[in-house]
Amino acid sequence: MLHTLYGRIALTRRAWYERPGARRRLGRPVISVGNLSVGGTGKTPLVAAIASWLVAIGERPAILSRGYARTATRREPTVVSDGTRVLTDVAHAGDEPLMLARAVPGARVVVCAERHAAGVVAETTLGATVHVLDDGFQHLPLARDLDIVVAAAGTLATDAVLPKGRLREPVSALARAGILVVVGATDDEAAAEARTYGVACGLGATRRLGAPVAVQGGVPTRDRTLVAMAGIGAPAQFVDALTADGWTVVETCAYPDHHWYTPADLSAVARRVAAAGAWGVATTDKDAVRLESLGPLPVPVSRWPLTLDVPRWDTLTDAIRQVLGGRA
Repeated sequence: MLHTLYGRIALTRRAWYERPGARRRLGRPVISVGNLSVGGTGKTPLVAAIASWLVAIGERPAILSRGYARTATRREPTVVSDGTRVLTDVAHAGDEPLMLARAVPGARVVVCAERHAAGVVAETTLGATVHVLDDGFQHLPLARDLDIVVAAAGTLATDAVLPKGRLREPVSALARAGILVVVGATDDEAAAEARTYGVACGLGATRRLGAPVAVQGGVPTRDRTLVAMAGIGAPAQFVDALTADGWTVVETCAYPDHHWYTPADLSAVARRVAAAGAWGVATTDKDAVRLESLGPLPVPVSRWPLTLDVPRWDTLTDAIRQVLGGRA
């Protein structure tokens, strides 16, 4: 079957890059944050949290990203932020790198398909002291000092490899990770899941929605209904989080991950807002950056920041400290 063949190819590719000397290494430590499945696990909030913590302890982190779904691509690395200011737009950066550059002042953000080249620029030009490799678990050509994998609770045991399911690799690949962060699980549940897949450390985590931030037209009150609009890996998770936080969602406009909105899309959403008698649109941080190029929007829009609460945060940061000390 096709998914079986895909899984074998993925494991063969991993084995090739795990040969001695097959991976390129940067001068500074590399902490990879990735996942095993396609989209929607909470990886990006964890990248932001780790980079913010590194800034707080005096490091100069660089977030290295592929810049997926950029509309203006180039082979050379693109500096999205030099750690002081944002230097480019969403077309050249990609939605997640631009969002991260704004969310983590002090972090350098560099995008390139070849993450080693991005890291060299971050070290030699921007003075980076440590790298956070965004969506890095499958970016095997670059050596890393710590692999952190994020997964949604209860999904790994029941999912399948692409194209039958959403897994990029068979679950056996998880044994290469140092830490498994399980979103929606307690620490005990996460530890048990980690043991199942041969990962030394399992940490539970919970998604948290922040307060709404106006994109256009202010922010709603809780007595107003909303139309949710999301072009992310798992739009239903955003709607569930809004509902759990006490907001009333009467319509959902779901689009593919990294969808580039058009005026026609927004006109259609505006009609649904009017038909439902809703206040306006609730969207994500990632979607909000893709709306900027469209100019004035036809309806009020607010974005809801998403964070990841890791109760045993000290366990995660202790592992990172060991990496920093070991490469110092």
